[in-house]
Amino acid sequence: MAVKIGFDNEKYLKMQSSHIRERIAQFGGKLYLEFGGKLFDDFHASRVLPGFHPDSKITMLMELREQVEIVLVINSDDIEKNKVRGDLGITYDMDLLRLADAFTGEGLYVGSVVLTRFSEQPAAIVYEKKLKALGLRVYRHYPISGYPSNIPHIVSDEGYGRNDYIETSRPLIVVTAPGPGSGKMATCLSQLYHEHKRGVDAGYAKFETFPIWNIPLNHPVNLAYEAATADLDDVNMIDPFHLEAYGETVVNYNRDVEVFPVLSAIFEKISGKSPYQSPTDMGVNMVGNCITDDAVVRKAACQEILRRYYKAECEKRKGNAGESPVHRIELLMKKAGISTADRPVVAAANIRAEQTGNPAAAMELPDGKILTGRTSELLGASSALLLNALKHQAGLNDDLKLIPQNFIEPIMELKQEFLGGSSTSLLHLDEILIALTLAAVTDPAAKKALEHLPDLAGCEAHCSVILSQIDEDVFKKLGMNLTCEPRYESKKLYHK
Repeated sequence: MAVKIGFDNEKYLKMQSSHIRERIAQFGGKLYLEFGGKLFDDFHASRVLPGFHPDSKITMLMELREQVEIVLVINSDDIEKNKVRGDLGITYDMDLLRLADAFTGEGLYVGSVVLTRFSEQPAAIVYEKKLKALGLRVYRHYPISGYPSNIPHIVSDEGYGRNDYIETSRPLIVVTAPGPGSGKMATCLSQLYHEHKRGVDAGYAKFETFPIWNIPLNHPVNLAYEAATADLDDVNMIDPFHLEAYGETVVNYNRDVEVFPVLSAIFEKISGKSPYQSPTDMGVNMVGNCITDDAVVRKAACQEILRRYYKAECEKRKGNAGESPVHRIELLMKKAGISTADRPVVAAANIRAEQTGNPAAAMELPDGKILTGRTSELLGASSALLLNALKHQAGLNDDLKLIPQNFIEPIMELKQEFLGGSSTSLLHLDEILIALTLAAVTDPAAKKALEHLPDLAGCEAHCSVILSQIDEDVFKKLGMNLTCEPRYESKKLYHK
C-alpha cells in the first residue's frame, strides 16, 4: 500500500522561490531573510505534511544559489555555557561549523559568522580565533541596554551603531543559527540600520514554516507545531494586527505578535515608515498553499501530536523535563479530538508485553498490518520486531531464523566479557543489523530480508519500555516513527 501524499513538494519549491524573489524586488534588491526552524533535515515538516521533502528548504535556496549569501549567527552566552542541541547532542559552536560545512557542501556561499551579545566572554574569544583560523569572517554584535523597549537608544550610534557592520555582497542574505535565541532578528535589524546609514534600501522578512498562517488556528498541523514546541511556551494565536489592517483572520504565534509593535517602531525609526502592517506580513512562507489533501495531513499531524505526547512523557520520566509540556500536549490532544487509542501500535505493543511478561514492541507496516516482537534470551523486543518486519516484507516464513544463533552468541560474549556489558546485555539494533549483513553474505534469505530495509521508512512503531539511546537512534536513522511507554525495563536508577 503506497503512502498517501498530502503535499505538493514541486509546487512548493517553485512558489516559495518565486515569492522570495518578489520580496527582494520589493526592497530595491537587498533582503535580509531570517530563517527559523531547520534548513536541513526538517523531519517534523515531512511527518505532518506527507510529501514534503526534509531538505526542501535547502533545495529551494539552491534555486536562488547565485543570489544567496549565508550569515550564521551564534549567541556568545551559548558558547560560554556550552549549550547543546538536544536533537543532535552537540554544542551550538560545533553545530555552527557543521552547518557551515553543510551549506558549503551544497554550493551555497557562507559569507560570515556573527557573535551576538558579545561581552568578552573567554570561550567566545577563543571561538572567534578558531573561526578566523578556519578562514571565516567574524563580526561582533553587542548587548544593547534597554533592548527591546528603549527604541531611541537601540536605533542610534550607541545601539545598533556600535555593532560591527557585516560586509555582504549578494541580494539575498539568509540569516540562520544553530538554535533559537541566537539573535537572528536583532542581527537583521542591526544591518538595516547600517545599510540605511549607507544609503542602501534594504528590507527584512521572516521565513518560518510553522505555524502555517493561512490554515485554521486549531488545524492539527498547527496544533502539532505547538506540541513540538511545548517546552518553549510558544502559543499559536490569531494575528490581531492583520485582522485590524485587512479584516482577514490568519495565524501567527505569541512571540511575533508580542514583539511586532516594537519592530514596527524600529522600522519607522530606521527608515521613516514600517513596510508591514502585521507580523504575518513579514513572513514569506508558502507552504499552506501547497497542501493537496487536507484529510491526509490532518491524520499525519494527529499522529505527530501523539508522538510528541509520548516523547514528553519519556523526558519527564528520565528527569529531563517537568509536567508542563505533558499537560500542554494533553490540552492539544483534546483540541484535536484524539487520544492514545488513535495510535494502534500502542495497544498492540502493550497487550503483547502483558501476554509475555516481558518488554514488547509493535510496528504498523505500509500495508496496514501490525506486527509485534518480544524480548527473548537472545533478542530484545525492538530487534525481534525489526527482524519480523523484514521477514514479512520479504515474504519469508515467520519461523525462519534470519541470524544463526552461533552469530549472535559470540557478539554477546564479546560485549559481556570485554566491552563492559552486563550478563543480561542483549544486542542493540545496530549490532543486529551488522550481524544480519554478515549472514546475508552466504544466506539468500537474509540477503532478501535486508533488501527490504528501506520499506520500513515512515512506519509507526511503539515499545512498551524506554529503549536505549542507541536503539532509538537506529529507528530514527531508518526513518521510523518510534514512541515508547514512559517506563524502564528495570527499577535501576542508572540506565545506559
